[in-house]
Amino acid sequence: MIFITAKFRVRPEDADTWPRIAADFTEATRAEPGCLWFDWSRSLDDPTEYVLVEAFRDDAAGAAHVQSAHFREAQRTLPPHLAETPRIVNATVPQQDWSRLGEMAVPGDE
Repeated sequence: MIFITAKFRVRPEDADTWPRIAADFTEATRAEPGCLWFDWSRSLDDPTEYVLVEAFRDDAAGAAHVQSAHFREAQRTLPPHLAETPRIVNATVPQQDWSRLGEMAVPGDE
């Protein structure tokens, strides 16, 4: 799978409404057949920073995502709300879902 984590620093005046600002893009991406997950989290240390964790089935699904109409629309509508260019980590990993964190196993959860 293609595993991506991106940090978005949002303009302070848009920080509280960022989930609504990105809602159409988020919903459309989650509906893509090759999207495994697309989840936003807000930093506990910096209220203007959001972290996006996303995964796509394979290279073809990732390519379809960046070539989609909703991605092009996001390229136009999201940057005016950003304080800086997002930072990204993009990797191909040999799995299709989350692995369990054995070091923190919950007894009986198998």
